Amino acid sequence: MADSDRFRPSVPPRFEPYPLKGSGALDWGMQNRLARVFRPATGLPLLGHADALMTTRGMVRSTIPPASGIPVVLRASGGPSILRELSDEQIAVSTEDAARINASAVAVQVFIGGEFETQSVRNMTRLVDESQRSGIPVLAVTAVGKELTRDARYLRLATRICAELGAHVVKTYFCAEGFDTVTAACPVPVVMAGGKKLPELDALTMAYRAVEEGAAGVDMGRNIFQSDDPVAMMRAIGAVVHQSAKPQAAFDQFLRR
Repeated sequence: MADSDRFRPSVPPRFEPYPLKGSGALDWGMQNRLARVFRPATGLPLLGHADALMTTRGMVRSTIPPASGIPVVLRASGGPSILRELSDEQIAVSTEDAARINASAVAVQVFIGGEFETQSVRNMTRLVDESQRSGIPVLAVTAVGKELTRDARYLRLATRICAELGAHVVKTYFCAEGFDTVTAACPVPVVMAGGKKLPELDALTMAYRAVEEGAAGVDMGRNIFQSDDPVAMMRAIGAVVHQSAKPQAAFDQFLRR
């Protein structure tokens, strides 16, 4: 189906409730837990190639099939739009609702060097405290404003602050020089952020270098969704991350889609 057919005012968002008898009125998290027991198939091809999905609770409940079985990393901070100062965030999800959704982790943006740096750090530490009681890991996302340089020195500082203040995993950007020092200096796993849209081979090369230099994985958005073939790109990224495929080999696999 072409995008023009899928995204129109007259076309409602697609949602696939879990068809298990008696579960249609249950909340998303309860359906998700039941689906882990009864293991139905899901019809969304992208989800089948992802290790986890980072999204918001609104999108979880309105769009993601509970039976998908995909672990959810729930976006827990928010507030301003792109029209305002992005670092002026607050905690936007309770840990109780994260538990209801059955989230595998919660994510919070931390703006080291931003206008509201202290507030965003406080958001993270509050979320760590609350999530400890629920046993839900916290992923700190080192958010970079337009005026900040994404070099190894800055990324070492940002990731280290997040880890020392309790984050269980840290997501950060890749830098061409010294990324290995960023991962080495961080005492918790580092996940590479995908960043801006790149040509497929360049994105695969970046992912390969990040993993080779110590990243525990990659979290890509537009480099997947805006690819000519998102499913093929996810397979290629998976080959890089899980099979140590070289960038050119992964790109050749992408071209064979």
